[in-house]
Amino acid sequence: MIVVMQQDATSEQVEAVVARLEKSGFQVHLSQGVERTIIGIIGDRTRLGDMALEAMPGVEKIMPVLQPYKLASRAFHPEDSVIMVGDLAIGGEKIHVMAGPCAVESREQLLEAARQVKAAGATILRGGAYKPRTSPYSFQGLEEEGLKLLAEARELTGLKVVTEVMDVRTLPLVAEYADILQIGARNMQNFFLLREVARVDKPVLLKRGLSCTIEEWLMAAEYIMSGGNHRVILCERGIRTFENYTRNTLDLTAVPVVKYLSHLPVVVDPSHGIGKWRFVPTMARAAVAAGADGLLIEVHPNPAEALCDGPQSLTPENFAHMMKELRGVARAVNRQLAGGVADV
Repeated sequence: MIVVMQQDATSEQVEAVVARLEKSGFQVHLSQGVERTIIGIIGDRTRLGDMALEAMPGVEKIMPVLQPYKLASRAFHPEDSVIMVGDLAIGGEKIHVMAGPCAVESREQLLEAARQVKAAGATILRGGAYKPRTSPYSFQGLEEEGLKLLAEARELTGLKVVTEVMDVRTLPLVAEYADILQIGARNMQNFFLLREVARVDKPVLLKRGLSCTIEEWLMAAEYIMSGGNHRVILCERGIRTFENYTRNTLDLTAVPVVKYLSHLPVVVDPSHGIGKWRFVPTMARAAVAAGADGLLIEVHPNPAEALCDGPQSLTPENFAHMMKELRGVARAVNRQLAGGVADV
């Protein structure tokens, strides 16, 4: 349920409604928009009948939230959420590009990639220290050593770091080093992990599962938000369909749909969505045109020698060229890329 306050409701009237709800045992989420203040209510709705909230000063109406996800719903939070990652604002006017290698392989590889993507305008460094792989014989990541290298790259370049957390055993360690915790597609419905991530005071990049609907994706976000962490960034990374020419089918229709249903920022990962590097820039441009708040791009200094996802990784030169094109697309839709071209 939501309580819609009148346009001229005072702060004292809003506080009175919140206090009454909290006293009755409800969880309250306050959304103060430009025109209206919305008070979201989580709890047993049958108890609301005896409270006569509509009779309280400043209350316009009470409405049900029909979607199964509540906190992630735009009805709960009509204004777009902006997630702060340090001094970076994700979900605002500026589009952030998160770029780097699929996996941290060595100090030399990571630092070169970090310098190159920073120079081209990326604001966040991506890189996997723990790698969930289909084959147990594939490279599984450098683990803690990889986290330390990511921290060193952040220190040298100023880039924020996003990296994947795979299970609750490594969550405290990953949270110690990462600026954004990534929940991978395979773990989107690992509800125990989602509950634990909800306890950590870090933004979460939640990737859509390989075969999950938009509603299931938003329900996974609800797990994190209901646990107390509202700093969720959604990431479309392609879904599994009957098509096998590309690695996955990048579902760009999800971008406007999710932004209609939810207030959370949406990032697109065309690298995993396509799986072939030559198509990544095209789909990155399309994602920006569709309204994405950010991009997640795999970049490797030498993709032919990459230990993970080489075929979908851009070279630094291709990445720099793509970034120039993206700036034009962003301007066409009244947005701009967050990072400027810098010498590092």
